[in-house]
Amino acid sequence: MSVHHETSDVNIGGVFGFAVGLTLTGVAVCVCVWWLFLYLAAHEGQRVQQEFPLAAGQANRLPPEPRLQTNPRQDLSDLRSAEDTALTTYGWVDRNAGIARIPIAEAMKLTVKRGLP
Repeated sequence: MSVHHETSDVNIGGVFGFAVGLTLTGVAVCVCVWWLFLYLAAHEGQRVQQEFPLAAGQANRLPPEPRLQTNPRQDLSDLRSAEDTALTTYGWVDRNAGIARIPIAEAMKLTVKRGLP
């Protein structure tokens, strides 16, 4: 018994030709994409960044309240300093109505001396 193969089912030359063509097409696409990437990178490097026309005049404008704290520890220190100043110094609350503030220590002494109404 002798073993033979079919010679008419598959064209080996066509299969190899297709594989070579597919490989050449893949290489050509990769080269084209690489060239396009280099071209666009060079083109983008020459381009000047333009500002949006509506945003050009908004550079120094603050956002609406409430704003985020950039230095909360300093803000708390400033608040406590202002409160300490208001509690330990004399000053006007409303000059037209004749309402003034006095230091808290003086207010406690006057309350003890005069008593509560």
